[in-house]
Amino acid sequence: MIRGITTTNRPGSRYLRQALVPAAWAATHTKDTYLASQYKRLVKRKGRNRSLVAVAHSILIIVYHVLDKRASYQELGGDYFDKRNQDAQRKRLVRQLESLGVKVILEELPAAA
Repeated sequence: MIRGITTTNRPGSRYLRQALVPAAWAATHTKDTYLASQYKRLVKRKGRNRSLVAVAHSILIIVYHVLDKRASYQELGGDYFDKRNQDAQRKRLVRQLESLGVKVILEELPAAA
C-alpha cells in the first residue's frame, strides 16, 4: 500500500454501479462503437463481469468529461484500437509470420480513389 492507495477496487456507490453496469451491457451490444470494441478486447483477458465493470467505468469517465467541458461526445469508432497501434501490430504480425518460416516483404498499397 502506497500512501493510502490499494491495489484492489474500492466498493464505491452501489447505486451508481447498478445504473452503469446495465448501461455498459447495452453499450457492448451496439455495432461499430468504441465501447463495444473495448469490451470485445477486454473480455478475452478479464472475463465478462470485469469487462462490463471496465466499460461502465469508461462510461463514467466519458460522462464526467462531457459535463466538465460542456462538449458533445465524439464517438471514436469501433476500429479505434486497430488504428491506434498499426505500426506495432504490423511488426508483431511480421515477426509471427517469420517465426513460422515465411519470408515477408511489406509493400504499401496505393490509396483507393
